[in-house]
Amino acid sequence: MIPLVDLKKEYEEIREEITHAIERVVRSGWYILGQEVEQLESEFSAYVGAKHGIGVNSGSDALLLALQALGIGHGDEVISVSHTFISTVDAIVRNRASPIFVDIDPVTYCIDVAKIEARITKRTKAILPVHLYGHPADMDPIMEIAKRYKLYVIEDACQAHGAEYKGQKVGSIGHLGCFSFYPAKNLGAYGDAGMIVTNDEELVHKLKMLRNYGQLQKYYHDFIGVNSRLDEIQATTLRVKLKHLDRWNDKRRELAQLYARLLNDSKVIIPVEKDYAKHVYHLYVIRAQGRDRLQQHLLQNEVQTQIHYPIPVHRQKAYSGLTVSSSLPATEMICREILSLPMNPFLREDEAFTIVESIRNAIG
Repeated sequence: MIPLVDLKKEYEEIREEITHAIERVVRSGWYILGQEVEQLESEFSAYVGAKHGIGVNSGSDALLLALQALGIGHGDEVISVSHTFISTVDAIVRNRASPIFVDIDPVTYCIDVAKIEARITKRTKAILPVHLYGHPADMDPIMEIAKRYKLYVIEDACQAHGAEYKGQKVGSIGHLGCFSFYPAKNLGAYGDAGMIVTNDEELVHKLKMLRNYGQLQKYYHDFIGVNSRLDEIQATTLRVKLKHLDRWNDKRRELAQLYARLLNDSKVIIPVEKDYAKHVYHLYVIRAQGRDRLQQHLLQNEVQTQIHYPIPVHRQKAYSGLTVSSSLPATEMICREILSLPMNPFLREDEAFTIVESIRNAIG
């Protein structure tokens, strides 16, 4: 079976580095919010191009705490998309705010910036664009709209480690950037982990308290927070992997170019990289008529695929009570056609040829 992701091969490549790093933590006897976390916060924020990083226990909590730190809550509205992983919208709702959905660009699958302004009301407090699949959202018009209406911008960069918008790494453009280090991400831990990056020192202070029960000094709680601390073993693992991230992203881009060349004259729609973007291909998502039949054919030919995401958030049972006051035709359409092909830095070229051959045998 050709896997969608191959974390075993990744581990084998860096096994000695990982073993040494984890042993260093275990021998130190310090496992929560120590030097490894501080070093990762410094190294990753510098990599992204932000002044500060705040390690948390997941990308979901990064989004949740980012909104909370900005004071977004009951009665507020946050503009975002329905075609995303559920955590994006969960973070809004768990802060008791209302998600206001804007349709996506059917080419990039990111928020359609031309439709944002019409959704702004006096209750709007923030825009939450998602850099989906590793392709940046079009940030300049988003930031211009935010400035005009005095809105916050929180970047969901959970799938876009190292992606760039006009030469600037995503996550460093808005007021806050949120990252997930889920194991299968371009930069993944060996468990759950996440980070918020920002240039705002006041937000750093608040976020560090929020992630640790609302305290800076132990047992002295200024407000209600949560336990969302990044542990030392995950931090040291991520420090090792960060050194390899650009090389791994380059390999993903090479594989994407190979896929594009092999599928160029096929019946599937392949991903696009806009002129302003550096795509890091967290996922390689094609579109095809008869998607379900194609997926079954590939499985029968030992090729693992996945659908990211088959049901948009506004159609999920959990959000059945949500009022959606605008149509989302592009979102609805692509959910019937998208299919993620195997994409990871350890996918061999001959495996890519096999995958494409199977696709052509199924639909041409």
